Amino acid sequence: MSIDVLSAAPVAIQIHLVFVTISILMGPFALLRGRKDVWHKAFGYLWVAAMFGVVGTSLFISETPMLGPFSPIHILSVITLASLIYALRAALRRDFGAHGRAMRALYAQALIIPGVFTFLPGRRMNGLFGGGQDMAAFWVAAIVGTLVMAGIWFHPALSRAVGLQDGAGRQKSWRRIPLFFAWPKR
Repeated sequence: MSIDVLSAAPVAIQIHLVFVTISILMGPFALLRGRKDVWHKAFGYLWVAAMFGVVGTSLFISETPMLGPFSPIHILSVITLASLIYALRAALRRDFGAHGRAMRALYAQALIIPGVFTFLPGRRMNGLFGGGQDMAAFWVAAIVGTLVMAGIWFHPALSRAVGLQDGAGRQKSWRRIPLFFAWPKR
């Protein structure tokens, strides 16, 4: 583990990493608590603020610019921002099912999946936790990411909220798992 990789990184990347770390650590607490629980709301507010920080700082990172200072990965920033706004509006409308699906999708698709790819050889996180060109660091991140996502998607309380179980606890089709950003049915 070489901390020099991060100390040599631009300030925007260092701040981005702080927001990402807060988001990854706080996300499960917000997702796994009951919706009327005071801790769910507290962790949720912190998580949303950190996610806005993730999006905001990501706009100042341009390692491989293609269109001005932006690259294709910045599309994820725009989608994440739109999904955050959608999820917050769903909570304000008291549509807790849509809110929960959007937040779980955000956690997986804006943090876990892109985070795993930051461990590819040649990337900074691989340099921090591996040797810089180490595939083992990527595979460990991929396994941990898969386990975290499975824990969140298949946790009993969450499977009811996602629609995998009905009110009587009967299992429904696996196709009801929201694997992409959850947009409303109108």
